[in-house]
Formats: sequence, C-alpha cells, structure tokens
Amino acid sequence: QVQLVESGGALVQPGGSLRLSCTASGSGLVITAMGWYRQAPGTQRELVAVITSGGVTNYADSVKGRFTISRDNAKNTVYLRMNSLKFEDTAVYYCKADSPVANTEYVRTKWGQGTQVTVSS
Repeated sequence: QVQLVESGGALVQPGGSLRLSCTASGSGLVITAMGWYRQAPGTQRELVAVITSGGVTNYADSVKGRFTISRDNAKNTVYLRMNSLKFEDTAVYYCKADSPVANTEYVRTKWGQGTQVTVSS
C-alpha cells in the first residue's frame, strides 16, 4: 500500500516562505502524477499544483508566480515551494499521488494526511 508522508506546514507571516515535502513509500511503487491540493475552512478542496513524472507542471491561477512544484522521482518525493505567502493561502495542504493499476486503464489515487499552513501576522 502506498503511503504519503507530508511535512513543512507551519505558521508563517505574510510575505514569508515555506517548502512542503511529500514522500511516497511502499512496495512496487509506480507513480505518475503528483500534486498538491488545499482546503480552507468552508471551501472545496482545490488544486494548487500538479507535476507529471516527465516534469510537466500546472498551477492554479492564484499561485502562479509564487509557488513552484518539483519532484525527485528517485526519492518519490514532491515539493511545493511557496513564496510571498498571503493570508488567503491559509489552508490544509494535501499531497496526492496517482498510481496506475497494472494491465488496466485505471489509476489509483492516494492522499496524504494533510499539513496545515497558516499565514498570519
């Protein structure tokens, strides 16, 4: 079973920076896309950034130019570098990883436990 372990969430002042990390572990690990989602109180969980195994990235408009997603395939780790943090970035950030099911067209999605990012003065 794939396990995702996240770290890096913290209380930070506006304009500050954080780096979130998420490492996948398990036997027979094959991961295609990895991404970060976030959910603020009273809102739907939304995509923040996603990266494929080939390095293709996509970002939510609200974080473009401020956040950078990257991954180390050898370590099965995805990172989210967050700069110029704003109050509206406050949310629980969740890591997601997609794993193909062998000999099928299905993809299994695994979620991390979430890490809290709070931006406050």
